[in-house]
Amino acid sequence: MRVLFVFLGLIWATAVPALDRAAVEQRFQAWLSTELWPLARAEGVSRRAFQNSLSGVRINWDLPDLVPPGTTPKTPKTQRQAEFGAPARYFNANTVQGTAAAGRRMAKRHAATLRRVEADTGVPARIILAIWGRESGFGQVPIRHDAFQVLATKAFMSTRAAYFTDELIAALQIVEAGHISGRAMKSSWAGALGQPQFMPSSFLTYAADGNGDGRADIWGSAEDTIASIANYLARHGWVSGRDWGFEVTVPASVSCALEGPDQGRPIRDWVAMGVTRVSGRPFSAHELRGEGYLMMPAGRHGPAFIVTPNFYVLKDYNTSDLYALFVGHVGDRIQYGVGDFKGHWGKVGGLYRSDIAAMQKDLIAMGHDVGGADGLPGYKTRRSIGRWQEATGQRPTCFPDARMKSRLRP
Repeated sequence: MRVLFVFLGLIWATAVPALDRAAVEQRFQAWLSTELWPLARAEGVSRRAFQNSLSGVRINWDLPDLVPPGTTPKTPKTQRQAEFGAPARYFNANTVQGTAAAGRRMAKRHAATLRRVEADTGVPARIILAIWGRESGFGQVPIRHDAFQVLATKAFMSTRAAYFTDELIAALQIVEAGHISGRAMKSSWAGALGQPQFMPSSFLTYAADGNGDGRADIWGSAEDTIASIANYLARHGWVSGRDWGFEVTVPASVSCALEGPDQGRPIRDWVAMGVTRVSGRPFSAHELRGEGYLMMPAGRHGPAFIVTPNFYVLKDYNTSDLYALFVGHVGDRIQYGVGDFKGHWGKVGGLYRSDIAAMQKDLIAMGHDVGGADGLPGYKTRRSIGRWQEATGQRPTCFPDARMKSRLRP
């Protein structure tokens, strides 16, 4: 990825009051011409493509995580992205069942394309369908945001300005290459494009022609969408022949702090420790030999899983445990007709991000690696909580709760 030194505190010599939106808008327009245009030109974007894409674009003040010039970034109190919220809400029965039912219909409608793409890439059709369904409802969910307004706003003043500047320039390169006109490019509120919801840089790298017409149309072509999703997963290391994971029962003797992709071991070793599949079926011989990882997205307050390297390929698509779990589970429902998880989600996930960030800072002060004080309870935070609980004589749950706020002090 291009290294772009875009830091608003250095770009602007004079701070503007955070609420003076007219003045910030003036700075935004100046930034487009004096800062962004030279960067885009250096990456092969023509003046015509630049103007056609960004003419008339103004700041979208409704987007999350904005840091106007002269203000200080803060951890938001609430979590807007569903993938990092309460697990029970994310696995709403209507959403899960509806996506699986629609996936079975799409499996029949696009059977020939799915067979061909699966044979070419090794990525199972059920996984492709589950991602397609989750990302855009198989192309039925309206995508209404102006992609250049979203990307330009976030590149100018978000908590990840450099990242979004790269993505903005990638979007300009998409227009320059003639894939779509700038004003027609629609995105999610995060800047993701088309039916597979690719960020612009992912489109440039992974979009594929699935119908042989010489184009990679992720906006209007189901065949191209299927091929593009499979290409993305294959090139991120999908292991053909292995599953994504299995729901399991984890005995109390196995610590929830053993979670994480850096604590893997052959699945036969997990079995020897007492971990069993909730289905009652044994693991196949080739899975027993393969590496597996403990994954407990709600700690002891929800279902537990032994996942394979393919689970983390799914996380490359969207860096959320719940997202990868949703895709794997819905894929299984599409192909095998499995039911709900056997484990039940507890009442977790209701804390403010700012509360979790404060807990993470306390854990960091104790020497734990929580993966950053971002207010998101990822596996490093979960297992750090478990290790702290074990060290202080508590029953490890490996998930933040309100009672920990006062007790978590170095």
